[in-house]
Amino acid sequence: MSFPVTAISSILHRITGVFLVIGIPVLLWMLGKSLASEQGFNEASSFVAAGFGKLLFWAILSSIGFHIIAGLRHLLMDAGIGESLEGGMRGATIVLVLGVLLAIGLGVWLW
Repeated sequence: MSFPVTAISSILHRITGVFLVIGIPVLLWMLGKSLASEQGFNEASSFVAAGFGKLLFWAILSSIGFHIIAGLRHLLMDAGIGESLEGGMRGATIVLVLGVLLAIGLGVWLW
């Protein structure tokens, strides 16, 4: 079964939104821990530097980025830009490409 690009973009937007419900509290926990004391900062830093922590940090940041990009597409569509079938497909493709480039860029930055 093959989904159209618009469906893939929409499904990923929803999945990243659900993931952010879990991911943003993790980021807030790390922020609070890092601001509480020097020891807390070192613990948060070592968590992000570890393999799983780095992967989790990358996944959360990539999800935030994709969700923002897809959300901007929806805002443009609400303003009447890209509402046609062709415009919707083009916009969804742009969202997916930018999301992949952002994830790759964040991976290069973190690793």
